[in-house]
Amino acid sequence: MKFIPNIISVFRICLVPVFIVVYFSDDTDNNLYAVLIYALAAFSDFLDGFLARKFEVSSNLGKVLDPLGDKLMTISVMVCITIDGLIPLWAVLLAGLKELLMGAGGLVLHKKAHVELPPSNLIGKTSTVVFFLVCVTLMLFRKLSEWASILLISVAIGLTFVALVSYLIKYVRIMKNMESADETAKRKVNN
Repeated sequence: MKFIPNIISVFRICLVPVFIVVYFSDDTDNNLYAVLIYALAAFSDFLDGFLARKFEVSSNLGKVLDPLGDKLMTISVMVCITIDGLIPLWAVLLAGLKELLMGAGGLVLHKKAHVELPPSNLIGKTSTVVFFLVCVTLMLFRKLSEWASILLISVAIGLTFVALVSYLIKYVRIMKNMESADETAKRKVNN
């Protein structure tokens, strides 16, 4: 049971090239199949997290594989629908910037405070669900007007930045607590 969440995460990573090939295939139902692959990846994300928590089998490898699978799939979907002309280039660039900022913040937190990035909060989970639903809508309803597509993706990306701000607030609190603990320790040593 210990390795099952990691196997599921690896499976999700393997779905990324499958999604890309299916999305750009000539099959008349390629959009539907691509959405089903994307939904399977989203379900696998839920499943590996659920199993890791339920059976307390979290691992350092899983802490890398799980978000890696999420980010690879998310960025792949964004790039595909951008190449396909469903959303403008700025949308994928903003989504990529948000992911880079989250990754950098998580790395700094790990290196300086020796803690992992806090788990998703309600805002983060909501933004993930909305982002998924928007991308699925754009893939299935390709005839949406340009303004409707831009409105949907703007809402989805806006929510991801709200989530980023909520994580930034947690980050600042953790760093302040760490600095306070360091100051307290120094005072005790000096007294």
